[in-house]
Amino acid sequence: MRYKKRKYFLAGRINIIQRSKIRELFEKASKMENVISLGIGEPDFDTPEVIKDAAKRALDEGYTHYTPNAGIPEFREAIAEYYKDFYKVDVDIDNILVTAGAYEATYLAFQSILEQGDDVIIPDPAFVCYVEDAKIAEAGIIRIPLREEHKFRLNPDELVEAITKRTRMIVINYPNNPTGAVMKKSVVKAIADIAQDYNIYILSDEPYEHFLYEGAKHYPMIKYAPDNTILANSFSKTFAMTGWRLGFAIAPKQVIRDMIKLHAYVVGNVTSFVQIAGITALRDKRSWEAVERMRQVYDERRKLVLKYLNDMPHLQPFKPKGAFYIWVKIDPELDMTSEDFADWLLDNARVVVIPGTAFGKQGEGWVRISYATEKDKLIEAMERMKEALSKL
Repeated sequence: MRYKKRKYFLAGRINIIQRSKIRELFEKASKMENVISLGIGEPDFDTPEVIKDAAKRALDEGYTHYTPNAGIPEFREAIAEYYKDFYKVDVDIDNILVTAGAYEATYLAFQSILEQGDDVIIPDPAFVCYVEDAKIAEAGIIRIPLREEHKFRLNPDELVEAITKRTRMIVINYPNNPTGAVMKKSVVKAIADIAQDYNIYILSDEPYEHFLYEGAKHYPMIKYAPDNTILANSFSKTFAMTGWRLGFAIAPKQVIRDMIKLHAYVVGNVTSFVQIAGITALRDKRSWEAVERMRQVYDERRKLVLKYLNDMPHLQPFKPKGAFYIWVKIDPELDMTSEDFADWLLDNARVVVIPGTAFGKQGEGWVRISYATEKDKLIEAMERMKEALSKL
């Protein structure tokens, strides 16, 4: 019996995942000279020396072996201490799972909670991975708009209207990527109450919690709905540790148990010496001094970019109070889509910005600008944009 020859075999589920529009733009930019990128969502700072030194010591001390699947107990204790010290929230270490960044924590939550026939509510615009994770979990996706008139905060009334009998999860991300919006305490409480009333889980993705400006505060969702919240967090943004791939999830025991089970087969455990460095990141005051210095620099850049954008023709920025992004509205009279505008700006100013549609349909008419870039490059990028836009 002869079988039909195939060049390769590929699972159908791979085809439902969309390639990131962000990556496509970066690839185009990589083939051009003299380009300044305001697209990447990564701190331009180096990891604080005290954290790097801790990792080096850990290597010398023999932290080169497997760890428990959930993570090194002392590291999970340090995470619990952090939430007690910063937010006065009691977290049991058995409710904590160390993950390969918040990316993995989010993936594990979707896979552990959702299945075919379930619905998940995802804001629009929102970070790109949520929709793709939902597709892999075969869940139905309900997009709920984040509106400019509500300062891009999730509206509790619209949330209630979006809930169906099949809704099992709501995704929350504040401080927000891509808008830079922050959540008011009253709204956090309202969402917590809704989740508890309807017996729905909240996936709260909180990696930008320490980059806040103008007196804004962060309110972790686990403080208000501990039995309904799966919190995803990361060391990547806070401590400029993107390449270290260190994050964690906090969830109710019945959920974290199954997340750990899946994590054991996906990753096994996060790198041992990186976890030891994480302990220093959380407990050493020098780490937090470095975080505050980064926050102050980001705030200076935020003000600088806002000043430029407010003086530019055809653009109107939303004033962010968190993260390190500015969400910018394109003048409708230009008659350009978000993707058209991003391509035009790359071609005419050699500046990369991210089209709003990379984050959902509601992002049409907007672009995201990252100010996680050194001051001189930011100024040069702003001058280029101003000159190009003045010719329209």
